[in-house]
Amino acid sequence: MSTMDLQKLFKGLGAEAPSLDVADITLDSRTAVRHGLFIACRGTREHGLDHVGDALRAGVDAVAWESGESRPAPALPAGVASLAVPRLREQLGEVANRFFARPSEALQVLGITGTNGKTTTGWLVTQAIGHLGGSAGYLGTLGHGLNGQLSPAVLTTPDCISFHRQLRELADAGAGHVVAEVSSHALDQERVAGVRFATVVFTNLTRDHLDYHADLAAYGAAKARLFALGAQTAVINLDDAFGQALAARLPAGVRLTGVTLAGRAGATIAGVLQAVGPEGLVLELRAGKDVVRLDSPLWGRFNAENLLLAAGILVAQGWSLAEAAGALRQCVAPPGRMQRVPSMAHQPLVLVDFAHTPDALRKAISAVREHCSGAIWCVFGCGGDRDRGKRAEMGAAAMQADRVIITDDNPRTEDPQQIIADILSGVVSLDRLQVVPDRAAALQRAIRLARPGDAVLIAGKGHETVQITGDERRPFSDVEVAGSALKAGEA
Repeated sequence: MSTMDLQKLFKGLGAEAPSLDVADITLDSRTAVRHGLFIACRGTREHGLDHVGDALRAGVDAVAWESGESRPAPALPAGVASLAVPRLREQLGEVANRFFARPSEALQVLGITGTNGKTTTGWLVTQAIGHLGGSAGYLGTLGHGLNGQLSPAVLTTPDCISFHRQLRELADAGAGHVVAEVSSHALDQERVAGVRFATVVFTNLTRDHLDYHADLAAYGAAKARLFALGAQTAVINLDDAFGQALAARLPAGVRLTGVTLAGRAGATIAGVLQAVGPEGLVLELRAGKDVVRLDSPLWGRFNAENLLLAAGILVAQGWSLAEAAGALRQCVAPPGRMQRVPSMAHQPLVLVDFAHTPDALRKAISAVREHCSGAIWCVFGCGGDRDRGKRAEMGAAAMQADRVIITDDNPRTEDPQQIIADILSGVVSLDRLQVVPDRAAALQRAIRLARPGDAVLIAGKGHETVQITGDERRPFSDVEVAGSALKAGEA
């Protein structure tokens, strides 16, 4: 990464900056580098000013902080520049844009928001662009990288500086498009400030993250911010009530590509789910006079919505409906999304899915039932330090399965027994339910008790590879634990 003079970086932003080249910029003191700039902003839980010492030990040459706050200016040693910047948080997008040479202007950035389906839709589009001869980057829950080669992610959408940094890295690596999942937290905290989006996408709105947002209306309002950022095109699921409202109030000049599986009027692309079987889904897609068939290996009726949205994104980017369908036929589901764990004929069907909202869990159980002649076992838990109010709804949703095992799922700093009690408050009858707090033991028990013809749905963690208890992050993969349990039962 090239250096930049602080005067140039902060020109017109209200700061008196010295003429000093900095090698990098960061909001995270743990990633500060020698001769870099540490930007000390207020976060949701901590303030960057509390970590200036760590940045200084890393060798930074400058510290920027927000003037006008109640906190005093940081005490810095001689030779380290101190920049008091008014409205620093508001101006982070411009600072990042300048330092990383406006990376989004060199790319077609496709931003996807919504409660469920962001990852699958984004992963499908990333693959499809590759099949169509392009080169696509991906930023989201699964990580970030080019053409499916990903580095792990901590957040669905990284902080503003990191987002622009990753866009620059992808542009320099040859990406033409970047598919980015944009969470409601990211929009509320302006983590995508300064990003020029070519196309913005809405999947659906159901309950989630109400530990952060005051209510569903506030949650929806955060999602809606993506559609006021100046994108040329919006792809919206018109089968969702919030999506319909969003489409009705798009800013002037934004082209709407509406999609529907329910025959909604005004849709650009209409889909009809023609078949659901062991080989996947068959859809018919219509756009004007164009009619194409799309065969997909994805399981679950809910994936028809994701495929339709992916087709809408590709068409919005200039490919024909036939080209979009041809590319999507070759695409597979992302890791941890209705992922089948290899098993023998005498063993149950075992699937791992990321479903962690009531709506997603109901749809996942319904999808499994279409591929299962026997009983459905559902193993799930709820994350700690997250929306407590949805736990009872998750318990009620899980009871659509024939057998349920409630277990731990990243309890974090909460009491695991309290989380389980919250889930149980939504369960009317305990006859078909067991509680096995140890997640590995819960998975092993379900697989051992399930019979041939049964299915075991392991929900909540999907692709994740750690279990978080307190401050400890220990390795844990639902896919690996389930695979080991199946191998142990092969004899």
